[in-house]
This record gives sequence, C-alpha cells and structure tokens, in this order.
Amino acid sequence: MNARTAPPLDHPLVNADIVVRSARTVIVTEAAAIRALEEKVDASFVAACQMILACKGRVVVSGMGKSGHIARKIAATLASTGTPSFFVHPGEASHGDLGMIQPDDILLGISYSGETDELLFILPAIKRQGIRLIAITGNPKSSLARQADVNIDGSVSSEACPHGLAPTASTTAALVMGDALAVALLEARGFTSDDFARSHPAGSLGRRLLLHIADVMHAGDDVPRVRRDATLSEALVEMSRKHLGMTAVVDDDGVLLGVFTDGDLRRCLDDHGIDLRSATVAQLMTRGPKTIGSDKLAVEAAQLMEKHQINALLVTDADGRVVGALNIHDLLRARVV
Repeated sequence: MNARTAPPLDHPLVNADIVVRSARTVIVTEAAAIRALEEKVDASFVAACQMILACKGRVVVSGMGKSGHIARKIAATLASTGTPSFFVHPGEASHGDLGMIQPDDILLGISYSGETDELLFILPAIKRQGIRLIAITGNPKSSLARQADVNIDGSVSSEACPHGLAPTASTTAALVMGDALAVALLEARGFTSDDFARSHPAGSLGRRLLLHIADVMHAGDDVPRVRRDATLSEALVEMSRKHLGMTAVVDDDGVLLGVFTDGDLRRCLDDHGIDLRSATVAQLMTRGPKTIGSDKLAVEAAQLMEKHQINALLVTDADGRVVGALNIHDLLRARVV
C-alpha cells in the first residue's frame, strides 16, 4: 500500500474499538491534567500577575519545540487581552533577536523539563539587563525554575502519549496556565469588551462593538426624501433612484414627518378608496416611523429592525432632521448581521 494513501475505514488495519479507546484515553488524561492545575494557582501565580501588572514594557514569551508553539499562542492571547506581548524564538535570540528584548520587559519562559538548552543559554544575557524572568515548568528544581524570579507549576502526572514521550498533557497544561494568566490580568486591568474589540477590528465582535450607524448609513444626496406636498409619482421616482425601498417625508426644514415605503404603496393599491392620481405622499405615508441616531452602534439598528419587523431605518439628529438612511442590506454588507 502506498504510504501516502490512507486505508479505507473498513480496512483490517483499522480497529475502531482501539482507535476510540485510545482517543478517549487522551481526552481523559488531558482533562485530568487541567483539573489538577486548579490547586497550582497559588502564591507564585499571584506574584507573576503582580509582576506583569507592574511591568512598564512587554511580556516576551519564549519556548522551544512544542513549548514554542504554546508560547506563540500565549503571547497572542496576552496581546489581544490588554497585556503587550510578543514571541521570541530562543534559538534566534542568541543570534541577534535578543535586541528585541528591552530592560523594562519581562521574559516568560516555557519549558516542561526546565532544562531547554536554548532558553538557558540566553538567561545570562537577560539577567545582565535586569530583565525579570517568569517560568512555567513541570519541575520546580530545574535550572530554569531556579533562575526564575517566579516559577509557575505546570506539572502533570503523565503525558497522554502511551510512551510518555510526546508532549501532550504537559503542553495542554502550559496552554491553560497561560490562558489563566491572560484572563486574570484582563480582569485585573478592567479590560472591557470594547477594549477587546479595538484589538480585533476585523472580527465579528469588533464590527459589532465598533461600527456605528454613521459608518454604514447613506448620507447627503443619497438619502431618499421628498416634501410633504410631493405626489405619489414623485415619491416613487425618489425611491427608485435611491434604492432603499422607502423615502423620508420632510417639512421645509428637513424635519421628519413620516416615511413612505414599498409596503405603504402596496396598501394604497389595495385601498380602492384612495385616488392615487391626486393624493399627496403626506396623505399616504406612515407617521411616527422608527428612527435611530448616527452615533448609535450598527448592531442596534439590526436589533431595532428585527424587533419591529422592518427592513430600513431613517437616521435623525437631535432636532428630528433626517441626516441618513440605511437598510438591512447595508448591515449585511458590513457583516453586522
């Protein structure tokens, strides 16, 4: 069989019972390792948080191999939750990247054994600059733990690998401890969802918390509006030109009087008592339409539309003047809904 060709699911080499049992054992082992971490959130963890909160620089996270992958994720999580942070590869650090680490920074070193050569090699240079060291290790008597200002216990009773070789439960434990640090710091800083959104402007949360009506509405000449004495024909022409399925009806000062929509048109056509040739749009419009301010969040417009089962909104200022308009398609394009 070609080594690159996976056997079919019913192939005799695949024993479903063994595969399922193995996978479940991994999950149980790693879940137990995570549960055991709760007792390891102790005075050392608190000291690490206090050190980071007092730091005037950045948290530089470093690790080799699988611990390096975990270190990258921890650095990213810290950075996105209010703690300036970045990853430095310890092997590259000794070949010039140490220049990225400044005296006001803190080094967060991750090594389960605590004996990773590449990390230990850069410690003298780090110490000479007065940079403080936090370690996450599985051995409090290791070289890295002993040289650290604070050592966080990330030890596990066993790896999920049946040979006890592949970093599995230990890397999961380090990742969870890093998340615990990030969230504890987030709460200590009073970091809010608005702060998080500013770090994630392209994400769905960023759009929901940062995008305002003024960012998505049609304004100026793109706003459909007619005067109260406009005919039905004039209103329809304005609606057709502006492509929003409605038009505002305003007085001479631009103050909103009502709205005329596609739905109003259908109702007029069904009402045979209305003379559509002579009626003005003010006689046919809906009075007291739902409106929104330009300073409101775009997500609030979506909620208002959903609540009242409407597809468009007019935007008014404090004096009731029409300053904009938007419909559900604008919100869809902005990926607010």
